[in-house]
Amino acid sequence: MQNGRFFSLDGIDGAGKSTQLALFCQWLREQGHDVVTCRDPGSTALGEAVRGLLLDRHELAIGSRTEMLLYMAARAQLVEEFIRPALARGATVVSDRFLLANVVYQAHAGGLPVDETWDVGRIATGGLQPDLTLVLDLDVAVAWSRLNREPDRIEARGPEFLNRVRTGFHAEAARQPGRIVLIDASRSIEAVQATVRAAAVGHVVRGSPDPAHL
Repeated sequence: MQNGRFFSLDGIDGAGKSTQLALFCQWLREQGHDVVTCRDPGSTALGEAVRGLLLDRHELAIGSRTEMLLYMAARAQLVEEFIRPALARGATVVSDRFLLANVVYQAHAGGLPVDETWDVGRIATGGLQPDLTLVLDLDVAVAWSRLNREPDRIEARGPEFLNRVRTGFHAEAARQPGRIVLIDASRSIEAVQATVRAAAVGHVVRGSPDPAHL
């Protein structure tokens, strides 16, 4: 059975993820890919319910470890119900966030052990990882100024927390340069998208091997 390609886009909110993801998917379709998109957490009934708990319930006390495990549970369902079936039929999956987000938000920024969080992620996803993760990198103050809504429960922790998140993205990109690519998101939409496509082109034009594993 043919296996498709798996990409994720990440970065702090305000970096332009939604815009770049839409343009990236449009380009992939122009290359002949059957593209499906999802968001993590979300895209399944369970995932959307967990998303509401994690992001919208400001009054709800959730410990760091509990928070991480809730994200992992939603991701496990997303992989089983959505991502693996799409890859198995040869589709290209583009996810708005994936396991890396847990590692930088709950471990690097939230204080949980980084390697242990990766290990829990390996269990939750059955070892599935994106072929390539594209991280839109932007100064926190600039990203914050772009938000046109109230911050969610995670963002409400403030700029100091988000700076630790950004540092975490940089650290993981340095650890896994072949799998995680930082994209300077301070430039024009067109320039950012050109860099996204240039980073992904080797994965797009090659054959379709099994998705990368941890």
